[in-house]
Amino acid sequence: MKILITGGAGFIGSNFVRYMLENHDYEIVVLDKLTYAGRMENLQDVMDRITFIEGDICNREDVEKAGNCDVIFNFAAETHVDRSIIDAGIFVKTDVVGTYNLLEYARRYDVERYIQISTDEVYGSIEKGSFKEDDILDPSSPYSASKAGADLLTVAYYKTYGLPILITRSSNNFGPCQHPEKLIPILILNALQDKPLPIYGDGLNVRDWIYVLDNCEAIDLVFREGKIGEIYNIGAGNERTNIEVANIILKELHKPNSLIKLVKDRPGHDKRYSLNCEKIKKLGWKPKYQFENALRETIAWYKENEW
Repeated sequence: MKILITGGAGFIGSNFVRYMLENHDYEIVVLDKLTYAGRMENLQDVMDRITFIEGDICNREDVEKAGNCDVIFNFAAETHVDRSIIDAGIFVKTDVVGTYNLLEYARRYDVERYIQISTDEVYGSIEKGSFKEDDILDPSSPYSASKAGADLLTVAYYKTYGLPILITRSSNNFGPCQHPEKLIPILILNALQDKPLPIYGDGLNVRDWIYVLDNCEAIDLVFREGKIGEIYNIGAGNERTNIEVANIILKELHKPNSLIKLVKDRPGHDKRYSLNCEKIKKLGWKPKYQFENALRETIAWYKENEW
């Protein structure tokens, strides 16, 4: 089986490439534009086991370089909320138009599965309870709106053309290879250098954190056992406020809490994300990594990989 993984040099994508190589015997093609967040270093240990194409999912000719693939996992996206507030256009182009190109490619080659990797942010914020897969989408940022648009387009291709699609929506990932613009890496790296740890607003925004390898295992399970045309939430039930996460990191690194610096909140900042994951649990999945232990491993990885 030949698998195309777009965005495979990024954080989650590169971890997924490694996971699939370790657990299956598939021919893997990685397509990545190598923007600031997609780095060859993330794949340096597996380059001799994959076919790598430097290319943009927004460019049909680049996608065609992959040839006839049986399965597509689309990790490629612009993902950082702050950047989407500054320049929404690139998010619309990559996340929506790029997804369109991949869906058209999937139709041309009659793929067996097309898996769209999405986010819990498409649901918006929730004060109490947890979002289910059929809840109304209510995105708050250009990033989450572009991902919601990609999800809706993917579902439309299933309903209109019968394309065999699956969608996963995960909570906030953390782990090795994550770009320092994201919360946990920037907190770790700043703490290591005794720099202020910037926390938006009052620090009480809640996120459900999932270790990236738990997410990789869940995505693989959805690919193999999920029902065509369905959406699956993936969360680990590790809800923490941002300031709690900062305090855990400081404690682990033996740094003072005085390094925490509350900064002006960003526009449209969702207060709380929470996912109901009963659907994927019925497929037999549950997270393996305990949050504090996985965070400790992540801290150690950044200390050991200065690049």
